[in-house]
Amino acid sequence: ARLCQLRGEIALKVGGDTHFRSAHQPIRVPGTVYHKGGLTRLVQIREATELEVELAEMAERVADMLPMPGVGMATAEPREKPAIDDVLVTPVHEGGADDWSRFEGASAAIGYFLRLVHEGRISMDEGWTAICGYNAAMLRPAWPLDRLKRETNRLWELHIKRHGPPLIRLDSAAPAQTDLPTFTLGALLDDTSPMPDDIIGPRVLTPGGLLVLGGAPKVGKSDLLIALLVHMAAGVPFLGFTPPRPLRIFYLQAEIQYHYLRERMQQIGLPPELIAAARDNLIVTPKLRMLLDAEGSARVAEAIRAAFPDAPLDILCIDPIRNLFDGGPDGGGENDNAAMMFFLKDRVEVLRDHVNPDCGVILVHHTKKLSKHQVKEDPFLALSGASALRGFYTTGLILHRPEEDSTQRRLEIELRNGPALPAKLVDKVKGKWVEINPMNERLVRPEVGARHDAERDRKRDVILSILLEEAAEGRLYTINQFAEAFENKGGLGGKDAIRDRIAVQATKGAIKFIRDGAPYGLGPSRS
Repeated sequence: ARLCQLRGEIALKVGGDTHFRSAHQPIRVPGTVYHKGGLTRLVQIREATELEVELAEMAERVADMLPMPGVGMATAEPREKPAIDDVLVTPVHEGGADDWSRFEGASAAIGYFLRLVHEGRISMDEGWTAICGYNAAMLRPAWPLDRLKRETNRLWELHIKRHGPPLIRLDSAAPAQTDLPTFTLGALLDDTSPMPDDIIGPRVLTPGGLLVLGGAPKVGKSDLLIALLVHMAAGVPFLGFTPPRPLRIFYLQAEIQYHYLRERMQQIGLPPELIAAARDNLIVTPKLRMLLDAEGSARVAEAIRAAFPDAPLDILCIDPIRNLFDGGPDGGGENDNAAMMFFLKDRVEVLRDHVNPDCGVILVHHTKKLSKHQVKEDPFLALSGASALRGFYTTGLILHRPEEDSTQRRLEIELRNGPALPAKLVDKVKGKWVEINPMNERLVRPEVGARHDAERDRKRDVILSILLEEAAEGRLYTINQFAEAFENKGGLGGKDAIRDRIAVQATKGAIKFIRDGAPYGLGPSRS
């Protein structure tokens, strides 16, 4: 760089070509003809000397050198590089007639597009297309493509040496469609080849399909999802959902930190043999501080390749959408249909096509508040955000509580690739998710029935607590004695109501009777 600066200063002092500042400005060979600016000149050596100097001494000599008569500059002022915004829109001609040379313009443009490639914002093919476009539009005459390619490769190697390996942009691995696929009715009727195996049957998640699981915060959707994924990774059916074999699953979750994630996994409450079958097939991430943008997608793809180097992925699960959402260049949120479509098509689908076009995708999403009547009429209206999501998925699952004071949840199911499935009534009993027989669900006045159930449970608890207290003080009762002694006490009601409740609890084994009262100071029973 110092030598080029000295060349430029010499050129200024002798009235020569100021482009000698550039290391790429050629030195003419004596005896050749120089064509520039419409003039033709013979390259000659005016004076030669055998003197050899060091670079520092040469700098001193150039500084002491007087400009030739008629040349107005005594020293070379450092020139700023042209702004890239100007370079990309300003034509530059041969012969040094512009503010910068063709080489300077080409180098700046190539460097700009290569930086975009290195950052993963565009692909290498897109970068090369942009470089060729600049060459054709702004360099006059344009460089030959072989020279353009050499300079591009040189700058690319230099950029990698300075800044490290590039961030690879995920381009869809799906083959580009040259023609619109069409089929006649006859062709569809005659194709009797076997249907592809479901990833999760029956038709819950199909190859290349998208399943959306929605639910309100704290309703248990992540807990249900973890149980589902563990069963699928072990190849074991879960709540009627059946995998064809143990599945390879990548669970990209962005809510639970590592220590609380491992605590939840250790409390999962499933049989040891099932856990053993799933332990290597389910890969889980702790809470992530990233978006599923170009950089995030590349990181996820690399993690999937590292997790499953020898076999393709079966299920990619993203939990939740909100924490990883990338709305695209316009920065739209999840309520924006255009931003949601960008996320689904340019992020989720591209990532899926890159790792395995046939793998299934599960997205976890929050729901908004709706009235019970609205949820009953169309539960999938509760999905938060843009309506574009509902038109995009192949399967929808909504987990909600029909009754706030009940632990039972209702799992609504909507299928696009198969026949309708009835909703499931599920609950977590002793740490395990189970399906409840819908025949046991009240259909007529369920709220009133639930209140009656609660009242019967309350009376049971009152009767048992009274019996325990009385027994601790050495008092025993017959059924009639107890009913008469505690009539209208503790909200138990009359004698008949108390006798009915005692009979029920005795049948269930909660209340026991004895015949020999001698140990308690009572006479034998005569009944």
